[in-house]
Amino acid sequence: MTFLSIAFFLAAASAPPEDNIWAGLQPQISLDKSGNIRVAYGRGDSIFCLTSRRTGEHFSEPVFVGQIKGMHLGMTRGPQIASSANYSIITAIDKPGNIHFFRLTHANSKWEYKGKINDIPNSAPEGLMSVAADTEDNFYAVWLDIRRDRKNNICFSSLSGKVTKWAKNQLIYISPDGHVCECCKPSIDVEGAKVAVMYRNWLQGSRDLYLTTSDNRGRSFNEAQKLGSGTWKLNGCPMDGGSVSIDKTGMIHTTWQREGFVYYCKPKEGEIKVSKGRACSMASNKTSQEKPVLALQDGETVKIVGLNNQSEITVGKGNFLKSIVLNKEEVLCVWEQDKNVRYKKVSMPSSTTASIN
Repeated sequence: MTFLSIAFFLAAASAPPEDNIWAGLQPQISLDKSGNIRVAYGRGDSIFCLTSRRTGEHFSEPVFVGQIKGMHLGMTRGPQIASSANYSIITAIDKPGNIHFFRLTHANSKWEYKGKINDIPNSAPEGLMSVAADTEDNFYAVWLDIRRDRKNNICFSSLSGKVTKWAKNQLIYISPDGHVCECCKPSIDVEGAKVAVMYRNWLQGSRDLYLTTSDNRGRSFNEAQKLGSGTWKLNGCPMDGGSVSIDKTGMIHTTWQREGFVYYCKPKEGEIKVSKGRACSMASNKTSQEKPVLALQDGETVKIVGLNNQSEITVGKGNFLKSIVLNKEEVLCVWEQDKNVRYKKVSMPSSTTASIN
């Protein structure tokens, strides 16, 4: 697809108040069925969680979740969180390659260690994974796994309801060239029975993004398809896996970085160059048909881009920005700055003169 020029609405953002800060790295954010917001992050080998009741204006004091000796932490590695109706889970990977998980029962606000996700010991040493949840206490995980020939490919598992043992692991994609991109985090999202997994592949030296989907809650997956029209021949790893999101209608949206620019794409449609940047992620409004919000890093600045109204908003200084859509007008952002976790609620402009189709 031809390059689409976007007339961005620019909104300056002041630095967050000093009380919006905790010592820690790699924050991840979730929103449960009741509107409660949780932020998981790491500090050394320890995992913490913050909670906000619906608004994102104020958070609880950090709650200690647990400790994983030798936990991966940094460069998109670290605790991952997903929340559903009655439970939340946090995952973390140790450096030998074991994926541990903790579960929070919302009714008693108690975090408990529940064991491991990977059913082959030490199969995830790269430390890169993502988790997602629907609204019915079904959880899904995807990660880089070396159980086949000690080369990284895409592994998947699921967990339902009160069960504490994850389903038998599935290698849902094995690259014909032996392995996928070795240090790019795969991403996952779910809406109803539809599960979408995106990852950076490695085929004949090209490190492009691919998507595979399931229509039956992960029991089987469709053939993987390449995203976008461009390709990236690269003798190295960009350490940048992009993000996938499914909106309430079941439409899949993806974003990724190639050669220093962030792209947006729907499956089987052309890619759209959005902005200079990297480390991009995406969040959809699960209660409306609004287009997703992109989060990205441009140098030392973190920004969000509203695809519905074509607004680009500077959030602050730092990196690894993540966001959730609270409603049509508000987005909650968390990010890392100088080994601290920050958060900020951002108001999106109501309208502009440009559009992304």
